[in-house]
Amino acid sequence: MSYQTTNPYSEQIEQTFTPHSDAQMETILAQAATTFESDWRQRSFAERKAVVKKAASLLKEQRDDFAKLITLEMGKLFKEAQQEVSLCVKILDYYADNAEQFLAPKQLDVKRGEASVEIAPLGVIFCVEPWNFPYYQLARVAGPNLMAGNTLVVKHASNVPQCALAFEKLFTDAGAPAGAYTNAFFSSEQVATAIADPRVQGVALTGSERAGASVAATAGKALKKTTMELGGSDAFIVLDDADMDLAVKLAVIGRIQNSGQVCDGSKRFILADSIADTFVERFQAELAKLQAGDPMDAATTLAPLSSKAALELAVKQVGQAVEGGAKVLLGGKQVDRTGYFMEPTILTDVKPDNPVYYQEFFAPVAMIFRVKDENEAVTLANDSPFGLGGTIVTTDIARAKKLASQIETGMVFINSPAITAPDLPFGGVKHSGYGRELSDLGIMEFVNRKLVLVG
Repeated sequence: MSYQTTNPYSEQIEQTFTPHSDAQMETILAQAATTFESDWRQRSFAERKAVVKKAASLLKEQRDDFAKLITLEMGKLFKEAQQEVSLCVKILDYYADNAEQFLAPKQLDVKRGEASVEIAPLGVIFCVEPWNFPYYQLARVAGPNLMAGNTLVVKHASNVPQCALAFEKLFTDAGAPAGAYTNAFFSSEQVATAIADPRVQGVALTGSERAGASVAATAGKALKKTTMELGGSDAFIVLDDADMDLAVKLAVIGRIQNSGQVCDGSKRFILADSIADTFVERFQAELAKLQAGDPMDAATTLAPLSSKAALELAVKQVGQAVEGGAKVLLGGKQVDRTGYFMEPTILTDVKPDNPVYYQEFFAPVAMIFRVKDENEAVTLANDSPFGLGGTIVTTDIARAKKLASQIETGMVFINSPAITAPDLPFGGVKHSGYGRELSDLGIMEFVNRKLVLVG
């Protein structure tokens, strides 16, 4: 596995890194286990908080430097990269400030004796993280687990190695001991070895269905607790009473953020017949305005995809859709310029027998569906192997809440695109994975909730 920075805008290789050897992997795992047992788990919440708060402070002070690495390595618009770094600051602060309360012993109301649940860290947690949000994905595991007393070994995506090293250095600079948070440039074979290692007590993965199935199978054989945050093909439902200005605005955000490379981005647009023509006309007009260009330039509104492979896959999927009977209303091709740019694309007439009907588009590609009523909208929304998030746009909130309870996902957003915040639980069902990150739920994934009963 090659750890390499390739600029998606210039298509130039910027820097290449040497993967860790097996001997280095052993040192990394041994250090993480030793630090957990002899140092990090022994520290008070206040002592751990000081380190995590310092990391948040440094991240805030150096926001633009961290953001530039995101844009360099995976092509995100610089303004979006800045927003990502700021979100990470909030996540680290959130867990630093709230972990002690979340993990306080809980007294149980029992009929005999006295009972309580004590919460303790598990040990070394091995994390496999993706490239599309190079720091946010790391903050989601680092904040809660470090505050809980676990130590982390993190295998980041191979195309964002500089982001991976920068985040490791962040905690070193904040005063974390060696082994508390360690970056791992591991191969696929080494990942499997690390997961099976008895010093590793849990595994967290954010990534594709394929990666999730592989890692979950390896962890299952070793009886390791796992969390899986996988793909999504979220529905964006526009009901007949929707505010059309709001619907179009949210649709553009939901589909184009991060150049469409968002697991819980809006991908299947399910429209009431009565408003479908108006929505599609306005949505198409807004997407057509987007301008490809240097992601560091504030005037650019369409970023490149993260890699040549990502671009080729998106173009291939559109081709498969057309071969299967779909129509291209807008875009559908690579932008004719340097950089891994995909034209904003709208597909219509995608039927259940189309090869892409059940696939995820990780690119600025939207599929349009028309429905007769809200019951048909819910049925269509649930006709997916994925179950991550979804959006409902309507002026009738009671109506939206009723529909939200029928949608088979981990998250539903009413009159909002998918959003994330430290205090909102994030995760899905079905092939979108299991477990939760963020909020008080996220810090409970890799801890021992121990019953203590006095008879």
